[in-house]
Amino acid sequence: MPVATLSAERLRSLLDHPPSDLALDDILFASKAEIETRDGDDLTLSVTPDRLDLLSEAGLSLHIAGVTDAAVGLLHVSEVASPPSYEVNVDPSVSVLRPFLSATVLHAPPGSRGLDDGTLAEAIRFQELLHATIGRDRRAASLGIYPLDRLNFPLRYALEPMSDVRFVPLDGDEELGAERFWQDHPMATRYGALGRDEARCLTLRDRDGTILSLPPVLNGRTAGEARVGDRALVLEATGTRIRAVQEALGMLLVVFAVRGWSAAPVAVHRVGKPGSEGTDVYRPRSVVLPSADLRAVSGDSLLGGEVERRLGRARLSARPHPGGWTVEVPPWRPDLLTPVDLIEDVVLTDGVRPQDGILLPSRTRGRRLAETHFRLRIRSLLTGLGYAEPHTPLLVSAETTERAGSVAALRLRNPVSAEFSVLRDRMLLSHLDVLRRNTRVAYPQRFAEVGPVIVRSEKAESGGETRYHASAILAADSAGFADGASWVDYVLRTVDVLAVREPTDLPFLIPGRSARARIAGEPIAEMGEIHPRILEGLGVPVPAAWAEIDLTGLWTLVRRHEAH
Repeated sequence: MPVATLSAERLRSLLDHPPSDLALDDILFASKAEIETRDGDDLTLSVTPDRLDLLSEAGLSLHIAGVTDAAVGLLHVSEVASPPSYEVNVDPSVSVLRPFLSATVLHAPPGSRGLDDGTLAEAIRFQELLHATIGRDRRAASLGIYPLDRLNFPLRYALEPMSDVRFVPLDGDEELGAERFWQDHPMATRYGALGRDEARCLTLRDRDGTILSLPPVLNGRTAGEARVGDRALVLEATGTRIRAVQEALGMLLVVFAVRGWSAAPVAVHRVGKPGSEGTDVYRPRSVVLPSADLRAVSGDSLLGGEVERRLGRARLSARPHPGGWTVEVPPWRPDLLTPVDLIEDVVLTDGVRPQDGILLPSRTRGRRLAETHFRLRIRSLLTGLGYAEPHTPLLVSAETTERAGSVAALRLRNPVSAEFSVLRDRMLLSHLDVLRRNTRVAYPQRFAEVGPVIVRSEKAESGGETRYHASAILAADSAGFADGASWVDYVLRTVDVLAVREPTDLPFLIPGRSARARIAGEPIAEMGEIHPRILEGLGVPVPAAWAEIDLTGLWTLVRRHEAH
């Protein structure tokens, strides 16, 4: 789940009646957020991927004010007129890399001091979180924040020869050519491929030719550095998908909207393609909620006033129409797309309470399958061997998959977050993350888990088949191939089978210290020592042995014997 650390003091400053710590726990328990830790002013939260807005002090304060009835209904962003020059011209050359761009101008509230250091820090932190989630590590979308007073509209977004590009990087003091920047700068090393096409790179310039940024890599310092005291800002997003671009920009807007900043449209012009007037970035959109759908999904026949009250507590605005309601949704709630999404908010806002369970009359009672009992037996066996049991999700990050060199694992087409974008085909992928997260825990570390994996299958309609594996890791100074091999032998002996071991090469194991076990010609298990290159990337200072057994395959071989 996405995680961020917020400032408790800044959260309280946005609320007229801040809740106590205990009350805040209760509020979040009924929402899609959860407090992981408290450490002084630091409040670490985790949320479900569809409520990223709660990972900013601004977005969380909106939610708290609503459910405590301190403020209800939609927070409208004040709109101010913009001069005709507020426009961005998108050159057709960008279509080969990142064809989409959206932008808006924000003005500080009258009488305020403009951008303060806390709001700037919150915006930058939230911006990076959006890069990692909606932006898929900047691949689908990236954001920029610029000072309006130090640039001149109109802007131009284009793919230019690198030999024509010189700028001062945001974190530098001297002007660099694009070639040198791409060779030496760590941000170019990490994201440069996303904004470069051979000898050309993406640029965002103002009317005077000043570089605002090299999307999606880094801002320029001259016109690309927002500072404390700025009273007008330009927010911009570029990307490969228009939906991701608009969602990321709408999310970032909440940081400023809660504090009373107003918005002005920035028109986007694209040669030969539809453009945008720019108002869709900050104006609410409408989603229809039919009363029949609400009744069918929630099981309640709620009166119209009650529905509108609950949606108001969810910081939405609903107006009735024949057959249901039209609900206004702010740009920082991209998760609300269908009636079912709205129904979820109607239910959650009022709180989900325990209900009396009613057991329906039936002549039969369900029972666990024999295969399930088999897996539970293996799981108990591993616990008895002294292995700790982690509980890991089926989805893993693209970074972990690439680190292990797993090319067969299925990728999601439209993942909510890069952290959960691949379906693991081995438990190992999840267990590498366990090793990475526990580098501060003493060694030796010994853990094992039984769980589902998804493997490619041409026979399956979805292209993937669910199987169950048992996987074990031993990270210790003395860990070696023999540990993984003996673990496999022991588990197989408990079900009275013998396997034939053969050498194999796997990209995440040390060559010559890896093997595969077969039973009746069928591959059942893999084992070996994890490659030092991978351990170094994880920050693990000791060797690690791994073994994994395909319990689904093993069950097909032993089920007749187990049934007796």
